[in-house]
Amino acid sequence: MFLKLDLQFFAQEKTEKASPKKRKDSRTKGQVAKSTDVNTAFILMFVFLLLWLSGSFITGKMFDMVTFTFTDYLLMELNEENLRSMFLTFTMQGIIATAPVMLAAGVAGVASNLLQVGVLFAPEAIKAKLEKIDPIKGFKRIFSVRALVEFLKSMLKIALVGLVTGAVMWFFIDDLLRLGLYSIYDGMILIGNMIIIMGLAVGFLLIFLAILDYMYQKYDFEKNIRMSKQDMKDEYKKAEGDPLIKSKIKEKQRQMAMSRMMQEVPKADVVITNPTHYAIALKYDDHNMEAPVITAMGVDYIAVKIKNTAKNNNIVMVENRPLARALYAQTKIGDQVPEDLFKAVAEVLAYVYRMQRKI
Repeated sequence: MFLKLDLQFFAQEKTEKASPKKRKDSRTKGQVAKSTDVNTAFILMFVFLLLWLSGSFITGKMFDMVTFTFTDYLLMELNEENLRSMFLTFTMQGIIATAPVMLAAGVAGVASNLLQVGVLFAPEAIKAKLEKIDPIKGFKRIFSVRALVEFLKSMLKIALVGLVTGAVMWFFIDDLLRLGLYSIYDGMILIGNMIIIMGLAVGFLLIFLAILDYMYQKYDFEKNIRMSKQDMKDEYKKAEGDPLIKSKIKEKQRQMAMSRMMQEVPKADVVITNPTHYAIALKYDDHNMEAPVITAMGVDYIAVKIKNTAKNNNIVMVENRPLARALYAQTKIGDQVPEDLFKAVAEVLAYVYRMQRKI
């Protein structure tokens, strides 16, 4: 027994690396290798580094807010003007205290995206598409291999982050047990330092995980944009044109060129032949031309057509094998006769003019 194999199955298997055009099209659609873990890690590291460096400034601002609230605002008369003043003051102080953190988060988010995908503007990625709300496709995405991988990654991150934060708390366990003996200021410093250490430790951990995740996202992206051999052929056809259509266009162009050339044969003064394989049509106007010009040429079948057209239009044909071969080899249609062939061509034209009694 023999099994029939459909060779098209192998042609459709995506085994080829994506072409530059496919990569460009994917990027235009917003499809790039990107890990959200990189963004999270960068933002966390930037924010907690800033808190570590400027924590005293932020803490001072918060203490100032509490201080003038209890020293000034509790003694103020409650009216609309004072409420407006209090609101504006609290808002301004809150912005000053949180602006460095917000700025650091914004810079980190932009930097992480630039690091991964560079400058990218892809409005097509945010276009409303019905397939995005298709429940069947949504169900497939939820219960896909990719979703399972993302779930396992999330569980791993939760476990590792819990382990790191637990380790930091265990390191400060003695201080935490004595926290009730500390003053409010010392207690806030202890809690603040512990939070910053936790944040930095988790940030370093997430950077390590983000590198692994980006490598996986890169691999998954490359896998998804792979092309089959048929895709490569189709793309080449679109870029270069269908070979069959191109051949037909070239054939049509040859026919048009042939038609234009044959229209010039009746205007020639002489046709120099091989006699059977070559035919060269020459025209010379001593008032407008410095030298005779090739108006038509061809070999074999085209030569026969030139000679038939010349015969039908009473154009003189002269057999000169060396001259016909030399003109065909050295010139193109529209060229003037080369200087080294002037003498031979002049003799032919003189012969033709004598026959036509022009001289």
